[in-house]
Amino acid sequence: MFSKFAADIATLPAGLSSRNQLPLRLCIFKKGDLEAWYTPFDHINRSAKLVLVGITPGETQLINGLAAARSQLASGAAAEQALVASKQTGAFSGDLRRHLVALLDDVGIQRWLRITSAAELFAGSHELVHTTSVLRHAVFRKGKNYNGTPSMLRNPILRQHIYDHFVAEIACLDQAVFLPLGAKVAAALDFLAEQGVLARERILPSLPHPSPANIERIHCFLGLKQPGRVSPKTNACKLLAARELLVRRIALLPAP
Repeated sequence: MFSKFAADIATLPAGLSSRNQLPLRLCIFKKGDLEAWYTPFDHINRSAKLVLVGITPGETQLINGLAAARSQLASGAAAEQALVASKQTGAFSGDLRRHLVALLDDVGIQRWLRITSAAELFAGSHELVHTTSVLRHAVFRKGKNYNGTPSMLRNPILRQHIYDHFVAEIACLDQAVFLPLGAKVAAALDFLAEQGVLARERILPSLPHPSPANIERIHCFLGLKQPGRVSPKTNACKLLAARELLVRRIALLPAP
């Protein structure tokens, strides 16, 4: 889709900082209180061993990705170079990335991939990972980052968005295992496995979503907050059992 939107991206302001600065032409759909904006994360790393799957890019990731693509185009870069830079800069950017690296290191992803830390996946070891989202382009509800409500599997517009974009990516990533970030992403991957789109054995148990809004569950998962001190909204026993299952699954993965 990049060729369709490249001219609009090239004319974005240099100090891009908000979705309010985007031209309406970058809006893919607007239906009721839901809207989606083109996010230049089209690049697919077909050699990836690990696919990190979020729910959808948020405004921070959308703006960072567009700003990186704009900068590349302004310097005369080719479209593919702009897309690679956009993905590497914008995907899981901001506080999301810091929390995500901590979670990945905690369960042993770095040992499986034979790197020092999962931070390298966003630095010098890009070839090992593909980052994506079930809802590939940034979705917002009532002007705020989409958080899983309404259900993306029951809402026909969101479900079609999954089929139009994410399903096509899956077909290009036949060497990788998929790691869902959050229960709603895990449910979406499970649904696609039921539909025969993705082999169930290629889906790992989920990590907590690395959003700062999920910080209590992240801290409990990482052992930074004792189970007895979490709020009633966090099921510590279930969370820690899920962590143990994921650690075991990763330890059994064949060397990449």
